[in-house]
Amino acid sequence: MRMTTLLKDRRGATAIEYGLIAALISLACLIAFQTLGLNLETIFTTINDALNR
Repeated sequence: MRMTTLLKDRRGATAIEYGLIAALISLACLIAFQTLGLNLETIFTTINDALNR
């Protein structure tokens, strides 16, 4: 009786799915921010160089 209750319970699977989705979103954000960060550094360096002339 207890085993059938555990097998029908989907809360654990849902929590794992949400965890995987959050991990994938975090990974995508990390990659995007690293790429954007390098571009922003170049932009600010160019602006700084132009202002210092």
